[in-house]
This record gives sequence, C-alpha cells and structure tokens, in this order.
Amino acid sequence: MDIALPVLGGLGLFLYGMSLMGMGLQKAAGEKLKKLIEILTNNRIMGVIVGALVTMVIQSSSATTVMVIGFVNAGLMTLSQAAGVIMGANIGTTITAQLIAFNLTDFAPLAVAIGVGAWLVSSKKRAKNLAEILIGFGILFIGMDMMSGGLKPLAGNPVFENIIISLRDPFLGILVGLGLTTIVQSSSASIGLLQALASQKLIGLDIAFPILFGDNIGTTTTALISSVGANKTAKRAAVIHFLFNLIGTIIFMTILRKPVEAIVLKISPDDIQRQIANAHTLFNLVNVAIQLPFAELLVKAAKKLVPGDEEEEMGGVKYLDPRIIETPSIALGQVKKEVIRMGKIVEDNLVTSSKAFKNKNEKMTSEVFSQEKVVNRLEREIVEYLVELSNAPLTDEQHTHVNVLMNVVNDIERVGDHADNIGELAQSVIDERLSFSDEAIEEFDNIFGKSLEVFQKAIESFSDIDFDKAREVLKLEEEVDVLEREYRTNHIDRLNKLLCQPSSGVVFLDLLSNLERISDHSSNISLYVLDQLKEQ
Repeated sequence: MDIALPVLGGLGLFLYGMSLMGMGLQKAAGEKLKKLIEILTNNRIMGVIVGALVTMVIQSSSATTVMVIGFVNAGLMTLSQAAGVIMGANIGTTITAQLIAFNLTDFAPLAVAIGVGAWLVSSKKRAKNLAEILIGFGILFIGMDMMSGGLKPLAGNPVFENIIISLRDPFLGILVGLGLTTIVQSSSASIGLLQALASQKLIGLDIAFPILFGDNIGTTTTALISSVGANKTAKRAAVIHFLFNLIGTIIFMTILRKPVEAIVLKISPDDIQRQIANAHTLFNLVNVAIQLPFAELLVKAAKKLVPGDEEEEMGGVKYLDPRIIETPSIALGQVKKEVIRMGKIVEDNLVTSSKAFKNKNEKMTSEVFSQEKVVNRLEREIVEYLVELSNAPLTDEQHTHVNVLMNVVNDIERVGDHADNIGELAQSVIDERLSFSDEAIEEFDNIFGKSLEVFQKAIESFSDIDFDKAREVLKLEEEVDVLEREYRTNHIDRLNKLLCQPSSGVVFLDLLSNLERISDHSSNISLYVLDQLKEQ
C-alpha cells in the first residue's frame, strides 16, 4: 500500500493536471481549434501540422483523433484529410513527455498557488482560462513527484527486479505498454509513469523503448471505442489511426530500433527522462515521415477492413451529380427533390424530438443529434451545388429558382436546428429529472401539433407550388403565435402559483420559443412560394 497509494494518487493528479491544462488551453484558443482543422486540412502536409498543433494545445492525441472522427462522421472531412491530421496528432502528443523531462517539480507548488490566486481574484474569462493552464501545469508535476516518490521503495526489490528482467522481452514490453495505455486512456500518462520509473533508476532505455511502442498502439483504443456508434467512414478513420501506429511499431521493432536508440543516447547520454521523451518524439516523427507518402494506401486498407457504401452511411445527398449541371433544368429538378427529402428528414426529427421530450427517452435524443448532423451535411452540399449551378448559363426564371432553393434550404436547416434544440431540452429534462404538469403537457401537444402542421404544409406548398396551401400556412402561423403568447402567460401564472418547478418552467418556455420559431421559418418558405414563384 505504501507504493500503490502514492503511485495511484500521483497518476490521478497527473491525469487531472494534464486534463485541466488542456481544457485551459482549449478555452483560451476557443473555437479556432475546430475551425483550424476544418479549413487547413485540404493539403495533407498542412493536415499533419494542424494535427500536431491542435494536439499540443489539447494535450491528447486521442482527443484530437476523436474530434477528427466527429468531423468525418458529420461529413466535414474526408478520410484522406483525416489521415494527415491523425498522423500529426501523434507528433503533438510527444510535447507532454518533453515537458516532463524538464523536471520542473520544484516550481509546481508556486504555479498552483499563482494559478489559484489568479483564478479567485480575476473576473475575466480569459484570465481564468490562463489560470487553469497554470494550475493544471503545477498539478501535473506534483503528480509526477508523487509517482516518483511512491516508486522509490521498489529499488532493490527482488520481485520488481524479476518483473523488469522479464520486460527485456520486447514483445512483452509492447503488451505492457498497450495494456497500460488502454487502461488509463492516455499515452502521455503511461509515458509519464515510465519517466517516473526512470527517474528512480528503476528502468533503462532498453526496457522503456518497447513499452513506448505499446503505448502508441494503446492510444488508438480511445478512437476505436469512440467510433463504435459512428458511420462507416468514421470507423475507417479510427482504423487508420490503429494501422498507422501498428505499422510504425513493426517497422521500428524490426529495422529502426537500434539506429534510433543510438541517436537518442548520443543526444542525451546522461538524462534517462529526456531519453524517453526524445525516443517518443523521434518514433513519431520518423513514423510520419515514412508513412505520409503512403497515406492513400492506409485509406484503402481501412476501406477493405470496414467495407460498405460510404455515401449512404454518411447521409449525403442522394439526387445531385455535378455532371447534370450542364443541363440546368434537370439539375434544378434534382435539387428540388433533394430539398424536399431534407425537409422530410427534418420533419421526422421534429417528431422524434417531441417523443424524446414526452417519453424522457435518451435513445431518442441521441437519434435527434445524429440526424441533425445529416441535415447539416445536406444543407452544406446542396448550397455548394447551387453555387456551382448559379455559375452555369441560366435564364432569369432559373436564377429565381436557384435563389428560392437557397432560401428554402436555409429555413429548413433552421427548423432542423430547433428540432435539435428540443432534443437538447429533452436531454436536460432527463438529466435533471424534471417533471411537468398535465396542463403543460397538454399545451405542449397542442402547440407542437400546430407547429408541425405548419411545417408540413409549407413543404407541401413548396413541393407542389400550391398557393392555397401557402396562404393556409400564413394563417396557421398566426395561430401558433397566439398559442405561444397564451401558453407563455399560462405557464408564468403556474410558476407564480408554485404549481411548477422553476427549472421545469425555464425548459417549457424554451420549448414554446423553439416551436414558435419553427412556424416562423415555415411561414418564410410559403412566402417564397407566393412572392417569387407566383408567376412561374
């Protein structure tokens, strides 16, 4: 227990410190991180640089890879683009080991003290984020110090010495690294533990090297797990991560281990912690240099291992083909079919979000969030297609159709956002175990039914160019406005009479707002039919 408690406690502090520092850096960088990945990954080399930079900031190659899988799952990134970012993430994760090798333990308490002081005193969000970075930095090194101190009694322990001797078998070392990283879900933490052992002269580079290789394979398990509920393309991204690290390990174990080990010993002959950090960095740099030119082969291998129809899985467009743009009249008809299909998906998602709220069904909320990604992708691809189509030789009438389609797609996507909002409110109801009065549920059913009817008729009026239905939508939209005002007043009255929980009241009022906005966007669609298509 004298060894286990400080080691486990130190490992816990290390992981928490690394997480806190990463969160602080991520908050300081804001949404720029995600935009950086989205914008700068068309060039594979740029993708590697972006992957490395983002991982340096968020302190986890696994987190970067999971983020990439999210982008691939949403159709925002291709597999080829993802391959470059994943490779770069492996380089970026080495920064933690390099940081540890500076052995800044003496400054750790001061960093925590300054960070906590700044966090308590400052009211500015940016200052608090920077304070979190300092606190995380300090806690990370305090955790390292605890691990090192806890491991000290192992020196001279015959049982431990026998274990170390057994680890001279490189394949066993790989398995230990793989298992350890899979358990703690962080290659940086398992490498930190290696550095803690090395600081007490308990292991040398010859034993650390195979464990490092295992760590790099083990870090892929997080991405593999996260891809379980994703589409086939996202699963392929996780497989690329696994194959990249597995192939790298095989290359190093069979060919490059001795040369790289010799370089590491020459660069830092007397500092074992720095040797481990440099070995980790060199492994990943050389691995990227070797495999980057063959990234397409990794993509092909992933497609073989995870077979299936990519477009169908990703929820992409069904009716659009760039070659049809040469015949604009046909292309416009195809776009209209795709827009109506998108409207049907949003309609189904609205119904699902309503059921998720009423039944407090978490599976349904997940379905809502998943379908919202499909809607967003459809909107992006349809708009891109329309932009390309607008550059073709069109008549004035066709230009008007393009503009209407652009506007209708935007309004349908906004209705989809409100379905997603209702899903999020349903998730809040589940998480906070909120309840609603029978009167509130009855009002919700009434206004939801009316809002859904408005949206359905708006899509029908657009589909059939039906002016009567379009005018009917405008009347129904006014009815929804009246209901929203009436039910808002009723609910505030219930809150004042303490017939409803305040937290439930806030959710209900948000629901009313979202449903009212759905009818507004539906009204917009009907107005496009009446104002812009009336003469056609």
